[in-house]
Amino acid sequence: MDFAEKQRGVFQRMIVGALVTAIVLLFGALLNPFGFASDWDASERLWVGAVSLTSPAVLLMVSIGRLAMRRFYHADDIDGGGLTHGSEEAKKLQSILQNTLEQAVLAGFVYLAWVAVMPGSTMSVPLLAALLFALGRVLFFASYDKGAPFRGTGFALTFYPTIFMLVVILITLMAGL
Repeated sequence: MDFAEKQRGVFQRMIVGALVTAIVLLFGALLNPFGFASDWDASERLWVGAVSLTSPAVLLMVSIGRLAMRRFYHADDIDGGGLTHGSEEAKKLQSILQNTLEQAVLAGFVYLAWVAVMPGSTMSVPLLAALLFALGRVLFFASYDKGAPFRGTGFALTFYPTIFMLVVILITLMAGL
Protein backbone atom coordinates (compact mmCIF):
# COMPACT_ATOMS: atom_id res chain seq x y z
CA MET A 1 0.00 0.00 0.00
CA ASP A 2 1.59 3.30 -1.07
CA PHE A 3 1.46 6.57 0.88
CA ALA A 4 -1.43 8.09 -1.09
CA GLU A 5 -3.47 4.92 -0.67
CA LYS A 6 -2.81 4.99 3.09
CA GLN A 7 -3.85 8.63 3.23
CA ARG A 8 -7.13 7.84 1.45
CA GLY A 9 -7.78 4.99 3.87
CA VAL A 10 -7.11 7.19 6.91
CA PHE A 11 -9.28 9.97 5.48
CA GLN A 12 -12.20 7.64 4.74
CA ARG A 13 -12.15 6.10 8.20
CA MET A 14 -11.79 9.47 9.88
CA ILE A 15 -14.85 10.70 7.98
CA VAL A 16 -16.78 7.75 9.44
CA GLY A 17 -15.56 8.74 12.91
CA ALA A 18 -16.51 12.37 12.33
CA LEU A 19 -20.02 11.44 11.18
CA VAL A 20 -20.58 9.11 14.14
CA THR A 21 -19.28 11.82 16.47
CA ALA A 22 -21.56 14.48 15.01
CA ILE A 23 -24.64 12.26 15.20
CA VAL A 24 -24.01 11.01 18.74
CA LEU A 25 -23.02 14.36 20.27
CA LEU A 26 -25.77 16.32 18.54
CA PHE A 27 -28.21 13.69 19.81
CA GLY A 28 -26.84 14.26 23.31
CA ALA A 29 -26.87 18.05 23.10
CA LEU A 30 -30.25 18.52 21.44
CA LEU A 31 -32.34 15.64 22.78
CA ASN A 32 -30.93 15.28 26.31
CA PRO A 33 -31.27 11.47 26.24
CA PHE A 34 -30.44 11.04 29.93
CA GLY A 35 -33.03 13.66 30.93
CA PHE A 36 -30.74 15.99 32.89
CA ALA A 37 -32.35 19.07 34.42
CA SER A 38 -31.22 22.45 33.14
CA ASP A 39 -30.62 23.85 36.65
CA TRP A 40 -28.03 21.40 37.95
CA ASP A 41 -25.87 22.49 40.84
CA ALA A 42 -22.08 22.14 41.07
CA SER A 43 -22.08 18.77 42.84
CA GLU A 44 -24.34 17.21 40.20
CA ARG A 45 -22.13 18.60 37.45
CA LEU A 46 -19.05 17.26 39.22
CA TRP A 47 -20.67 13.81 39.27
CA VAL A 48 -21.11 13.93 35.47
CA GLY A 49 -17.50 15.03 35.09
CA ALA A 50 -16.23 12.24 37.33
CA VAL A 51 -18.25 9.57 35.57
CA SER A 52 -17.09 10.86 32.18
CA LEU A 53 -13.45 10.76 33.26
CA THR A 54 -13.75 7.10 34.17
CA SER A 55 -13.59 5.99 30.54
CA PRO A 56 -10.29 7.70 29.68
CA ALA A 57 -8.86 6.57 33.02
CA VAL A 58 -9.75 2.92 32.41
CA LEU A 59 -8.32 2.95 28.88
CA LEU A 60 -5.16 4.67 30.11
CA MET A 61 -4.85 1.99 32.82
CA VAL A 62 -5.24 -0.73 30.16
CA SER A 63 -2.51 0.89 28.03
CA ILE A 64 -0.14 1.12 30.99
CA GLY A 65 -0.94 -2.45 32.01
CA ARG A 66 -0.29 -3.86 28.54
CA LEU A 67 3.19 -2.30 28.41
CA ALA A 68 3.95 -3.26 32.02
CA MET A 69 3.02 -6.90 31.34
CA ARG A 70 5.19 -6.91 28.23
CA ARG A 71 8.13 -5.58 30.21
CA PHE A 72 7.63 -7.97 33.12
CA TYR A 73 7.47 -11.14 31.02
CA HIS A 74 10.20 -10.42 28.46
CA ALA A 75 13.90 -10.22 29.27
CA ASP A 76 14.65 -7.74 26.49
CA ASP A 77 12.09 -5.28 27.88
CA ILE A 78 12.18 -5.70 31.67
CA ASP A 79 14.70 -2.90 32.27
CA GLY A 80 12.40 -0.37 30.57
CA GLY A 81 12.73 1.85 27.56
CA GLY A 82 15.11 4.27 29.27
CA LEU A 83 17.77 1.62 29.82
CA THR A 84 17.39 -0.61 26.76
CA HIS A 85 16.44 -0.30 23.13
CA GLY A 86 13.44 -2.56 23.79
CA SER A 87 11.62 -4.93 21.51
CA GLU A 88 9.44 -3.85 18.61
CA GLU A 89 6.38 -4.99 20.59
CA ALA A 90 7.35 -2.79 23.56
CA LYS A 91 7.93 0.17 21.24
CA LYS A 92 4.48 -0.37 19.71
CA LEU A 93 2.83 -0.59 23.13
CA GLN A 94 4.72 2.55 24.23
CA SER A 95 3.39 4.39 21.15
CA ILE A 96 -0.16 3.29 21.91
CA LEU A 97 0.27 4.33 25.56
CA GLN A 98 1.64 7.73 24.54
CA ASN A 99 -1.27 8.36 22.19
CA THR A 100 -3.78 7.21 24.81
CA LEU A 101 -2.20 9.47 27.44
CA GLU A 102 -2.39 12.46 25.11
CA GLN A 103 -6.02 11.73 24.24
CA ALA A 104 -6.99 11.11 27.88
CA VAL A 105 -5.44 14.34 29.16
CA LEU A 106 -7.11 16.46 26.49
CA ALA A 107 -10.45 14.71 26.98
CA GLY A 108 -10.24 15.17 30.74
CA PHE A 109 -9.72 18.93 30.46
CA VAL A 110 -12.54 19.28 27.95
CA TYR A 111 -15.02 17.06 29.83
CA LEU A 112 -14.51 19.11 32.99
CA ALA A 113 -14.77 22.39 31.09
CA TRP A 114 -18.04 21.18 29.55
CA VAL A 115 -19.65 20.33 32.88
CA ALA A 116 -18.55 23.69 34.30
CA VAL A 117 -19.66 25.90 31.39
CA MET A 118 -22.46 24.31 29.43
CA PRO A 119 -26.19 24.17 30.29
CA GLY A 120 -27.35 21.31 32.51
CA SER A 121 -29.56 19.98 29.73
CA THR A 122 -26.40 19.14 27.74
CA MET A 123 -24.76 16.98 30.42
CA SER A 124 -25.41 13.90 28.27
CA VAL A 125 -22.67 15.08 25.92
CA PRO A 126 -19.59 14.32 28.07
CA LEU A 127 -21.06 10.94 29.00
CA LEU A 128 -21.63 10.07 25.34
CA ALA A 129 -18.17 11.39 24.48
CA ALA A 130 -16.71 9.09 27.13
CA LEU A 131 -18.49 6.14 25.52
CA LEU A 132 -17.09 7.14 22.13
CA PHE A 133 -13.66 7.46 23.76
CA ALA A 134 -13.88 3.87 24.99
CA LEU A 135 -15.11 2.55 21.65
CA GLY A 136 -12.46 4.54 19.79
CA ARG A 137 -9.61 3.31 21.96
CA VAL A 138 -10.71 -0.32 21.68
CA LEU A 139 -10.85 0.02 17.88
CA PHE A 140 -7.48 1.79 17.89
CA PHE A 141 -5.87 -0.95 20.01
CA ALA A 142 -7.40 -3.73 17.93
CA SER A 143 -6.42 -2.27 14.57
CA TYR A 144 -3.02 -0.78 15.38
CA ASP A 145 -1.03 -3.61 13.79
CA LYS A 146 -2.95 -3.28 10.52
CA GLY A 147 -1.57 0.21 9.90
CA ALA A 148 -2.75 3.78 9.77
CA PRO A 149 -5.78 3.36 7.50
CA PHE A 150 -7.33 0.79 9.81
CA ARG A 151 -6.92 2.73 13.03
CA GLY A 152 -8.37 5.96 11.61
CA THR A 153 -11.89 5.36 12.90
CA GLY A 154 -10.62 4.47 16.37
CA PHE A 155 -8.50 7.60 16.49
CA ALA A 156 -11.36 9.75 15.21
CA LEU A 157 -13.86 8.40 17.75
CA THR A 158 -11.41 9.28 20.49
CA PHE A 159 -10.29 12.68 19.20
CA TYR A 160 -13.25 14.24 17.39
CA PRO A 161 -15.71 14.25 20.30
CA THR A 162 -13.15 16.14 22.37
CA ILE A 163 -12.52 18.66 19.59
CA PHE A 164 -16.24 19.09 18.89
CA MET A 165 -16.86 19.78 22.57
CA LEU A 166 -13.92 22.18 22.87
CA VAL A 167 -15.08 24.22 19.88
CA VAL A 168 -18.62 24.45 21.33
CA ILE A 169 -17.21 25.51 24.72
CA LEU A 170 -15.05 28.22 23.12
CA ILE A 171 -17.99 29.53 21.08
CA THR A 172 -20.17 29.54 24.19
CA LEU A 173 -17.54 31.41 26.20
CA MET A 174 -16.94 33.98 23.43
CA ALA A 175 -20.69 34.51 23.02
CA GLY A 176 -20.98 35.21 26.75
CA LEU A 177 -18.23 37.84 26.81
